[in-house]
Amino acid sequence: MQVDPRRPFPRKFVPQAADMGDWSQIEPLFTALLQRNVPTAEELEQWLLDYSELSAALNEEMAKRYIAMTTQTDDPVREAAYQNFVEQIVPKYKPLIQALEKAYLKNPHRKSLPAERYAVMNRMIESNVALFREENVPLETEQALQTKEYQKLSGAMTVMVDGEERTLQQAAKSLEDPDRRVRQQVWEAIADRRLQEKEKLERLYEQLLALRKQIAANAGFADYRAYSFQQHQRFDYGPEECFQFHDAVERAVLPLVQKIHIERRKLLQVETLRPWDLGTDPLNRPPLRPFSTTEELVQGTREIFTRVDPALGEQFGFMVEQQLLELESRKGKAPGGYQETLQERRWPFIFMNAVGRDLDIRTLLHEGGHAFHMLAAREEPLIYYRHAPMEFCEVASMSMELLATPHLDVFYKNPEDRNRAYRAKLEDFILIFPWIATIDAFQHWVYTHPGQTRDERAQAWRQIHSRFSAVVDWSGYEEQRTYLWHRQLHLYEVPFYYIEYGIALIGALQVWMRSRTDYRDAVERYWTALSLGGTRPLPELFAAAGARFSFDYDTLKPLMDAVGEELSRIGN
Repeated sequence: MQVDPRRPFPRKFVPQAADMGDWSQIEPLFTALLQRNVPTAEELEQWLLDYSELSAALNEEMAKRYIAMTTQTDDPVREAAYQNFVEQIVPKYKPLIQALEKAYLKNPHRKSLPAERYAVMNRMIESNVALFREENVPLETEQALQTKEYQKLSGAMTVMVDGEERTLQQAAKSLEDPDRRVRQQVWEAIADRRLQEKEKLERLYEQLLALRKQIAANAGFADYRAYSFQQHQRFDYGPEECFQFHDAVERAVLPLVQKIHIERRKLLQVETLRPWDLGTDPLNRPPLRPFSTTEELVQGTREIFTRVDPALGEQFGFMVEQQLLELESRKGKAPGGYQETLQERRWPFIFMNAVGRDLDIRTLLHEGGHAFHMLAAREEPLIYYRHAPMEFCEVASMSMELLATPHLDVFYKNPEDRNRAYRAKLEDFILIFPWIATIDAFQHWVYTHPGQTRDERAQAWRQIHSRFSAVVDWSGYEEQRTYLWHRQLHLYEVPFYYIEYGIALIGALQVWMRSRTDYRDAVERYWTALSLGGTRPLPELFAAAGARFSFDYDTLKPLMDAVGEELSRIGN
């Protein structure tokens, strides 16, 4: 697991002082690559390395601007810098990337390259070239700017709790309060605050739907779903397998969800389980508050990573030293969490909104898994291979959450608290399955029903949400339920990117099951799979981690049985 994150990768093709935000300095580099004579297979490989270097430099420039913008969404200077890159730089280099990829495919020496080494990359480039349309470049730019508006709307939302203005993430802490009246009041405040933006969010979504419909049509696709599946390079599954996943969740997962919710309702001693009852402790114990400062969160998480493997603790320590963490929640900061890659330095950056909850530990462990994935593949010279398909990237993050569970005593010295945190982790992994199926099924409906009205879309959402819901009583809050999907940023920012979490969770649970019988073997297989980057197809990446790439009922049911047994063993 040893990796040297300090080893630099100095520019060799891109001038050291070149400004990747200045088109006059970028364009000549693309021109030089396009005009270069590439007469041998060896020189073609060097040409690919030079392209990877240029691509990484551009990628890092955009990443830095995105990080700065999401860190402070109400800063007009940061917003303008990101917007300038999206509007003035990206549209200019996209056609040139297309030209370079076409040139690679046409090069007669490509077939002399080692077939096994380049097979996956060839498939990716062939898909990119087939999909590209120059008339879509301005539409994709407009789409990126529209999704930025979702970030601004979400980042600006606050509510008053106990006389204080709080972000929605900060306010969500009160959903763990043992006092049911407090939970209800805060839940209503958060839901109503989102409803205040209902009209803006509906209009924004409709603008995005229109853009995406045109993008798909320009590329010759019947609908955006077909376009998106190729854009996401889903070579190993399609819509039919997604429907199998929906069915598997309904048949294999919902019975366990129902059991968990019924048990919660009984322990809470309430007549019906309401939306504000899902985050509190079922025995009305005070919420878990594992840390009070960001420093405590960082130190504790580093210790957990060290216990999983000392090398991981060292890698996380490097991130701390290099200030590659942005963790605290505050007004004006974009919601959610992510791991961004600084491709030129080949460093990971973690962004999240910590407020002192158990959930924050899980989020940092999750994003840490992404970071280790990036570091494991940092020696890969080709940029195409330094990133695995997202379905496996999420195996890296979710497996880390589960591999960390034996070490939760770092934050929870009391065994009862540790068991509470462990149980919450397992329950959350089960309870997220229906939401993943809901979001994915909703997207399938949305993008295969052009011309839909808002009422039709709302009705479809209610039907789909009901299909994957169990026990929770929404009476009196029908409007809040109808627009619940507004909170899911993926619907706005990365359409059709969500089922990846479900597929990956199936892989992660298989890693977890292996770790229960041979922890060291599971960790070593995990790292081996991460170090492959994107050099293998999805089924082979899963196999390297000791998992099966399948998401039907027969795969999911045994995992649900195992988790159900573990929950029974832990108790409440």
